[in-house]
Amino acid sequence: MNTTALRHAEADKPLTDVIASLRDTEWDAPSPCEGWTARDVLAHIIDTQRDFFAGRGVETGERPDTDRPAEAWKAHTARIAEILADDALVSTTYDGYFGPTTVGATFEQFYIWDMLVHRWDIARSAGADATFSDAELDRIEAGADSFGDALYMDGVCAPAVDAPDDADRTTRILAKMGRRTAAALG
Repeated sequence: MNTTALRHAEADKPLTDVIASLRDTEWDAPSPCEGWTARDVLAHIIDTQRDFFAGRGVETGERPDTDRPAEAWKAHTARIAEILADDALVSTTYDGYFGPTTVGATFEQFYIWDMLVHRWDIARSAGADATFSDAELDRIEAGADSFGDALYMDGVCAPAVDAPDDADRTTRILAKMGRRTAAALG
């Protein structure tokens, strides 16, 4: 298994767990992403991954209907795992937003990062806080730092918010991306 496929599998399991934990009534609750519900966040993850691969000439099949979010995610992420298992595709080079790169490097830098961050957003929609491992926090922080000022472009992250001086690492990193944890809210 190539590194990108492995990183996807690592990010997929906890995201799938959060998605499966939401009750039907929680999918239309507001998320930390202004103007978006939990369902909108999930649709964003699915659509941006599909668009990325479509832009590389890769067929992703019919878009799953997010009226049944857990089923939609299961179908989508299984197809993405199939795509990422193709070592030749993952190593394909192209000119990306930040310069020459590979399909795998872009997917890891942005789309897996997006899965981690939005896992928290979906959990917060249901009133829960998703926890992150140290490795996940490393990936989230490195990803946010790698975007530079582009992190705050429209449609990426809200402007940073203040975190308490004694905030834990999760609270500090999420605050950098415009998110307030339950701990930061007091």
